[in-house]
Amino acid sequence: MSSLSQVTEVAPGYRARHTLPLRVEAVRQLRRRRTLVMGLVLALLPFVLVIAFAIGGTPEGQEDRGTLMATATASGANLAATALFVSAAFLLVVPVALFCGDTVASEASWSSLRYLLAAPVPRARLLVSKLAVALVFSAAAMVLLPLVALGVGTVAYGWGPLRMPTGGELPVGDALVRLALVVLYIFLSQLVTAALAFWLSTVTDAPLGAVGGAVGLTIVGNVLDAVTALGSWRDILPAHWQFAWADALQPHMEWGGMVKGVSVSAAYALVLVAFAFRGFGRKDVVS
Repeated sequence: MSSLSQVTEVAPGYRARHTLPLRVEAVRQLRRRRTLVMGLVLALLPFVLVIAFAIGGTPEGQEDRGTLMATATASGANLAATALFVSAAFLLVVPVALFCGDTVASEASWSSLRYLLAAPVPRARLLVSKLAVALVFSAAAMVLLPLVALGVGTVAYGWGPLRMPTGGELPVGDALVRLALVVLYIFLSQLVTAALAFWLSTVTDAPLGAVGGAVGLTIVGNVLDAVTALGSWRDILPAHWQFAWADALQPHMEWGGMVKGVSVSAAYALVLVAFAFRGFGRKDVVS
């Protein structure tokens, strides 16, 4: 009995909730090269758009299908909206898949995962810390793009209201609130990609496999959504609602599509995160 009690004793001062602090994990991830490269790519996109419009000419007056591209050069707010429009379907998926898919799998690939657990860091604590930091970095990536685009667009095209392709304008104050709502919706709609990448990260030792798998399945979802023969079945695809945020940039904002999109994404995300915690809790970690 005495030997058993010695085995189960906890070291003096040990607190499970103090292991792997969020600040430490955040600093580790911030210093990684892939974080800096991803931030640089997102920050450069607005400059690329401005250069493209300078070379090709203003899109106004061209047959541009009445999209946000038609008003991209109207103001800084318009360039920010255009940057979100051209990147929401794929470019903004990449940092989410990268930050969430590289969480646990990277530790396994470095053979440091078992040492973290032996520290000892409780498995649930490790997953919570990793996922929380990954989501914060994903949100930061989505905020970075429109912020840089707003600044670059203001310098290039001036500070003014958001001109809508369907006609009418939103005052600057209202436009900024709507753009913030758009960024929030895009982040919430990407929770399914984040959860998918995170789950894959717990079942593989290859970070690229987790990241690539999440991006690949997201692309498959976009392809399936393009198959109109599926009819109402497309409503359960997260990709079907990826541009529902466009309703926030209308004179009279509509909430229906965004509510459905967030609901579908959150439902899938909860199931996938549950799979990640359940599977990792029972996994024999040897890496």
